[in-house]
Amino acid sequence: MIKQIYDERALPMKDLEALGLAEDGKLNIDKNDLEAILSGRRTDMLRLENLSAQGIHIPALDAKLSVKLNVDGGLELLVHPIYRKAEHPFYLTDTEAENLEKGEAVNIQKQIIDQQGRKREILVEFDKDTQEFIITDSERILVPDTVNGQYLSLEQKERYRKGKEVELQDGTTFQYSASEPKGIRSNKLALIASVLIDGGLSYVLYTGLHALFGQKHDKEKANTFSKGYHDDVEKMQEQEVEQESEYSNKAENQYSRGYSQTNSR
Repeated sequence: MIKQIYDERALPMKDLEALGLAEDGKLNIDKNDLEAILSGRRTDMLRLENLSAQGIHIPALDAKLSVKLNVDGGLELLVHPIYRKAEHPFYLTDTEAENLEKGEAVNIQKQIIDQQGRKREILVEFDKDTQEFIITDSERILVPDTVNGQYLSLEQKERYRKGKEVELQDGTTFQYSASEPKGIRSNKLALIASVLIDGGLSYVLYTGLHALFGQKHDKEKANTFSKGYHDDVEKMQEQEVEQESEYSNKAENQYSRGYSQTNSR
C-alpha cells in the first residue's frame, strides 16, 4: 500500500488529452492506472497512438505514465517509454545495478543525502518493461495494519517498508513493489489489507496480483483464500453499505434544507 498523494483535480489534463487519455476535461483511463498515478506510482504499460511533439509524428508508443510535482507546485506528466540502455543512479554500485537488471535482486535499500542535506531511506527497483531504475522514498510507503484479518507485528511492518517479503499465518506472502501498478506482489491472486484511519479500519481489496519476485503462481494455492480474507471482504462490503447510506442521508438532508428555505420565502 502507498498513500494517495495527489488530487485527481490537479492532474495535467491538457497533457493527458494530448495522449488521448482525456477528452473535454474527462479522464479516459483505467481505474487501476488512475490509482497508480494518484499514489505516485507508474501505470501499467499503455499503448499511446497518433502522437505529435515538436513537429514529430509518432504513430504508436508503448509507455508507462506517472506524475511529479514541478517547481511551480503543479503536477507534471512523465512518460516512461522503453529505453535501450538503463542508466543507474550514482549511489548504486555497478554490481548492485547489474543484480537488479539481471533479476538477481528484487530491490536494494539505500540511505542517501537529498538536496536539502537530509538523510533519506529509499528502495531502488528495476522496471524491466521500460529498462529504468525506480526510486521510492520509504517514508511514503503506507504499511497496512492488517492483511486478511491478521494484525502485522512491528517486525512485519518494518519488513514491508524495506521491501522484504512478509508471510502470514494463513500462508499468504506479500511484498511492496513500486514497479507494480498496485504497489504489491503476492503468492495469492488477491488479498485484503486495511489501515487504521480515525479510529476505524479502512479496507482495500487487491485482485489480480502478480506473483512474488522470481516465482510463478501455483494456480490452486493462489486461488485459495483464508477465513480471515473472506471475513474482511464481508466487513469491507458492510462498510461500503454504511458509507453509501450516510452519503444518501446527508444528500437528502441538504436537499430538504434547501427545499424548506426556498418555500419559506
